[in-house]
Amino acid sequence: MVSIPGWLRLMRFVSLLLGAVVVSWPAGAQALTDWQTFTDAGTGYQVTYPHGWQVREQAAPNVSFYAGTAWAAAPAVVQLTSQPLPASRLNQPPLAADPADSVWQALLLLPQVRVVRLDQHDAGPYQELHYEYTYADTAARTRVVGRLLWRGGYQFQLEYRAAAAHDAQYLAAGRQLVASFGFVGPGRPSRRYADQLCDDKLYGIAALRVHDGIWEDDCRTIHEFAAADLTAPPRVHRRVLPFQSYALAKGFDNCLYSVTKSPTDQPERVYRYNPTTRQGGYTTWELPAQGSGNVWISAATDVRGNLLFITNDANLLVRVSPVTDSVTVVWGRDPLRNAPYFPAVGFAGAGTHANFCLDDTGTLYEVYSTNGTLLKIDLHTQQPAPAPLPLTGLPAQGGYSDLLMQQDTSGRRRLYVAGPKSVYEIDLARQQATYVRRGVYTDLAGCNLFRPNQAASLPVPPSPPAATWLGRVLAADSQAPLPQARLSVVGPGTSAAGRTLTAAGEFLVTGVPAQPYQVRVQLPGYLPLDTVYQLPAGPSFQDIVLRPLHPGVLLRLDNVEFEQGKAVLLPSSAPDLNRLVDLLATSPELTIELRGHTDNQGDPQLNVQLSEQRVAVVKAYLVSHGVAAERITGLGLGGIEPRASNEQEATRRLNRRVEFRITGGL
Repeated sequence: MVSIPGWLRLMRFVSLLLGAVVVSWPAGAQALTDWQTFTDAGTGYQVTYPHGWQVREQAAPNVSFYAGTAWAAAPAVVQLTSQPLPASRLNQPPLAADPADSVWQALLLLPQVRVVRLDQHDAGPYQELHYEYTYADTAARTRVVGRLLWRGGYQFQLEYRAAAAHDAQYLAAGRQLVASFGFVGPGRPSRRYADQLCDDKLYGIAALRVHDGIWEDDCRTIHEFAAADLTAPPRVHRRVLPFQSYALAKGFDNCLYSVTKSPTDQPERVYRYNPTTRQGGYTTWELPAQGSGNVWISAATDVRGNLLFITNDANLLVRVSPVTDSVTVVWGRDPLRNAPYFPAVGFAGAGTHANFCLDDTGTLYEVYSTNGTLLKIDLHTQQPAPAPLPLTGLPAQGGYSDLLMQQDTSGRRRLYVAGPKSVYEIDLARQQATYVRRGVYTDLAGCNLFRPNQAASLPVPPSPPAATWLGRVLAADSQAPLPQARLSVVGPGTSAAGRTLTAAGEFLVTGVPAQPYQVRVQLPGYLPLDTVYQLPAGPSFQDIVLRPLHPGVLLRLDNVEFEQGKAVLLPSSAPDLNRLVDLLATSPELTIELRGHTDNQGDPQLNVQLSEQRVAVVKAYLVSHGVAAERITGLGLGGIEPRASNEQEATRRLNRRVEFRITGGL
């Protein structure tokens, strides 16, 4: 098993940085029928692992899968861990801080690191980051393949780790195991604010209470009602606010948010109360100073779950966003001042008209405290309606303190107004009020009006960002940067001109996601690279590795393959063979030894003969393309040096190959 210290260093760093999964299986991986399934329904994930691997369950939901029979000496390990995100990152978009760049910077601190893959992806219900790299923590190189996924306020990490020398035995299975991770079922309830579902309960701050038989001011007790029946006795949360308050809003998390009514003209912190646990505490959100002589008189919730607070003169409306953890001023001057009827409600000594609620279209309803008249403002344009909306059926004594639009269990929309001694329901079409129940409330709070429309009202996801590829050109043997290399990347949005590398061998390519880019890299003394790379959306990080050309170096021809049991080249072999022809043409002094291999099927001696025949076929191809025959020697090795497992046809085909070794000329 690989040494742990380097792994721990990196994972500590990454952990600080930082629906179903569509799975694509890596080339050469085993068929799923040969795999077993591990499911954690409580956490909500499933993963498959190969027969012969062992499972080591740890503190739920963490688990490890390992090759071999003993955990302590396992040559390859895949570890799966999950942990809740800290509160500071809980409601932030996981990819907003560009974790791929943070991980890239961390990887560059590892010795002789080569980044094979590093990219991030927003899949909607979850976000993820893929990575693969090798590094030399000791004399041996270690390969790491992993995925970081974020869902519901939790971070999941699946990571394969083994010595790079074991790639032929375990890498294909490790990649497949990591790729197999998928979310199944609901799993744990989401901890993210935007994922919560507002319930049907509504609340009010009780203005009065009876103490020793005498009515006195309260403004700290909260009454809880079911939307289906506002006439039923409330559940009382007695004096649960640490201050007297006029303003109460209900968040999508079914917690209540309030602020003191004291006219301090100082920034005020918002208080959160959880009616389920009956626990509360101050948040980090701070409302700005409300102005001399003013108090925060009313609060409401909008279609995105934001909390809005307003002062009694209506000249300051503030939005608190639990999702972005921000506080912003919506307006600093009462829009109703632009209405022709403002003098009738805004004269000196008039009652307040700031108590308000919101509907799902962005219409803000205010109630004039003197007579219960409704006033409307388009919150998007901040334009008032041309005329007020008077109501019939309300007492004339005044003291109207709040509005709330709510849905009952049948989906019917109801508008309530808190009056001087009672709560009334408003029929907007008839402009008529009907008595519902007794009670004096400074503010009403609820948010189930937005539940059915929440998904439709969310912002349209932005179009995929431009693709950016940051990487380095490195030497395969030492992982040293090769800043002298000539690099060209040709594709949509790029030019054919060569790119200048930094002293660290770095380059940056900007292009179009999911489009092919022809990549060519050349440097004397190294095998030229000519391949096609497809850029993923957003930022990605991947190094380019050049193989050195000096006597004794063994180089693979990855795509030179043969029909099973025959010395017949597959058509896919031509590009690699043509590149070898070009290399020998541009380096006329170079001599090589072709080395033929087979899988382990059949008679070993016949396999040696078959591998010799395959070497002869490749040599004939090179000679037919102008390479002198005396520059090429050959060796048939049969099946004694497999590159991958011989247990499945998908991997046996990788063993039917020809490689070449530099024998001289450099």
